Amino acid sequence: MRKVLIMVVVLLANGLLIHAQSNNINERTQLFDYDWKFIQADEASAKLSNFSDKDWRSLDLPHDWSIEGKIHPKNPTGGGGGYFPSGIGWYRKTFRVPDKWKAKKTAIYFEGVYMNSEVFINGKSLGVYPYGYSSFSYDLTPYLNFGKENVIVVRVDNSQQMNSRWYTGSGIYRHVWMIVTDPVHVAHWGVNITTPNVSSEKAVVQVKTKVKNETESAQSIVVKTILLKNSKNIGNGQMQVVLPANSEKEITQTIQVSAPKLWTPETPHLYQARIQVVKDKIVLDGTKTNFGIRSIKFTTKNGFLLNGKTVKINGGCVHHDNGCLGAAAFDRAEERKVELLKAAGFNAVRTSHNPPSEAFLDACDKLGLLVMDELFDCWKIGKNSNDYAKYFDQWWKKDLQAMILRDRNHPSIVMWSIGNEIVERGKPEAVETAKMLLQEVKKIDTIRPVTSAVVNLNKWENLDSLIGVHDIAGYNYNLHTAPDDHKRVPSRIIVQTESYPKDAFNNWKLVQENNYVIGDFVWTAMDYLGESGIGRWYYSGDTPGEHWENNFFPWHGAYCGDIDLTGWRKPISHYRSMLYNDNEKLYMAVREPVPEPLEIKETWWSVWPTWQSWTWPGFEGKAVQVEIYSKYPKVRLYLNNKLVGEHETTREQQFKANFQIPYSPGLIKAAGVENGKEMESTILQTAGDAEKLNLTADRKEILANGQDLSFITIEITDRDGIFQPNGTNRLNFKIDGPGVIAGVANADLKDFEPYADDTRKAWKGRALVVIKSNHQAGEIKLSVTSSGLEGKSITIKSIQNN
Repeated sequence: MRKVLIMVVVLLANGLLIHAQSNNINERTQLFDYDWKFIQADEASAKLSNFSDKDWRSLDLPHDWSIEGKIHPKNPTGGGGGYFPSGIGWYRKTFRVPDKWKAKKTAIYFEGVYMNSEVFINGKSLGVYPYGYSSFSYDLTPYLNFGKENVIVVRVDNSQQMNSRWYTGSGIYRHVWMIVTDPVHVAHWGVNITTPNVSSEKAVVQVKTKVKNETESAQSIVVKTILLKNSKNIGNGQMQVVLPANSEKEITQTIQVSAPKLWTPETPHLYQARIQVVKDKIVLDGTKTNFGIRSIKFTTKNGFLLNGKTVKINGGCVHHDNGCLGAAAFDRAEERKVELLKAAGFNAVRTSHNPPSEAFLDACDKLGLLVMDELFDCWKIGKNSNDYAKYFDQWWKKDLQAMILRDRNHPSIVMWSIGNEIVERGKPEAVETAKMLLQEVKKIDTIRPVTSAVVNLNKWENLDSLIGVHDIAGYNYNLHTAPDDHKRVPSRIIVQTESYPKDAFNNWKLVQENNYVIGDFVWTAMDYLGESGIGRWYYSGDTPGEHWENNFFPWHGAYCGDIDLTGWRKPISHYRSMLYNDNEKLYMAVREPVPEPLEIKETWWSVWPTWQSWTWPGFEGKAVQVEIYSKYPKVRLYLNNKLVGEHETTREQQFKANFQIPYSPGLIKAAGVENGKEMESTILQTAGDAEKLNLTADRKEILANGQDLSFITIEITDRDGIFQPNGTNRLNFKIDGPGVIAGVANADLKDFEPYADDTRKAWKGRALVVIKSNHQAGEIKLSVTSSGLEGKSITIKSIQNN
């Protein structure tokens, strides 16, 4: 597609930028998360400025009130929403506006409020925003009382249930910002950075900047752009612009970068563009935008090309919740999520089925994780009575623009998705809707391809007209039909947007053997709240069926992830990573023995319950199955130092070996064998009775900013420190120092105890406590006690950010 460019004169040499004074440009964006008042009730008069909120709860954002409530089968969110409470909540914040802001433009920016939010300033309604995943802003300028106190009020209505098929959370669950600018400024989401020409020798960086003049007279300004790498100036440009009164204009600057450091998942190099709006040597406004230099291309011949090299996508789908924190999008929780995905071997993530937080995308950029950024779960026909279909006709364009404009500068994002399993997919109107959405995306971004996740309708041929609208065909399941589909439609590029965990090898094989199949996204990379019972296994006598067929309470979440709610990698995670990566070559686990005469039943999204355990009391002498995943040609298994046998583990065996042996307490060892030599080994030991606790923090030092987190894993061990995988002890938590417990978890999605608590039972020997800092520096001490176990404590240092 031909690009229309606005040609400008750009000065590239160092030293040619105008020397300018700073005009408090750091005031442009101010975090507005602290010192809010909250009540979960419908207080109609709370919108009034003189309303008294002195009896309301004080809190900081981000905040999700659903995760704080009781999980109960009669809650209206149902199994889809994890049986969590919803309802209506009000937030109020009183703040003083300085007189000097009279000459400014002031806006409030919400990264995400779930859902149907109405915002008031000093009693004046600014509007209602239905979609809980879009970011939005309002101009406050006409309604502010300068030099006086002002009141911002937000009503959040999540009472109209059911409105989602998964856990959404309720409230202002992402950051809020106050944006203060000069009347002549860079427009909100007004910076668009692309890299149209990229090589290892040089790259062309194109910076488009939309500048606004909100004054009554024409303004002559200079727009300066400086590109930085590790604070070093590596390219710059500037241009003169005349803006008529009350107008806006997009200008284009092209800057060449020599020997660029290219962004990839393995080397996620980031640059920063600093843009200044200058008038008479005074800086009126300034923005900072991180970006990466990289090229993307998709072909049937070579698949997905990143910087000219074919990359096979090993992806996982994730929902937006952070387990025991609910939907609250703390920066550290979002970053940890990306860390866990990377550690599990994924190189890509699909943000099913909505735009994610900005912190999540920032972490994907920083740590190197490819992203499929998804917009909607439904279009005009809904899947629940109160879901987005109610708002689609009126809001689709605004929400689509919000996602693309907000997210377009993230190098991690390599494709957009406009929908998921659309109900009307077999009808002609779905084709027209897809065209409408895709055309709107292309108005903003012509570089990234557009897909959507399509589920089969008897035969893929029935959906050819819908799939043909997209740049890339997104298949939910049934990737085995890809070779036949390729014969029918040779131009089709395919990505599997969802797959069953148990099909890992077959999907990997299809991806490896067919360049037109660019990758696979498993459902899911991580366990999540809601969609209760998906991925479960069960025993004879339990309620049968799939998650949509019955009420499976106390199940209140999905156990189909490679990673559980505590961050523990399940055996399937190690197997999947081994298929795509070479950093792990040997892993051993044990399939849960069948408790005869009962049977273990699987469901569509489950895998057989398999554990890193050689502690199976009651099964002495009975057959158990040991699974070994290996990238070595052969493996050997030893039981109590005696060789059990040797099996091949090549591609023909799907890199797996299964040994059936009688259970005998002690030690089992798996060894990877190459050319007759044992190259490495791994062991599992039988644990004795639970006696001790082991505490491990992901970070021993956090910031005293009221939002930083430390995730502390508690493991139960025997007297010798051997992990006790059957531990279910009641654990009690106590905090001393400048911090609070933000959440507790154990990964058991049938345990419906509150996630906001100071106690939790262990499950499979583990539990998780999340500590959140407050605004004071000092040492935060977590003490864990349990009847019959030796207590343990750990100290986290909370420091001021200088």
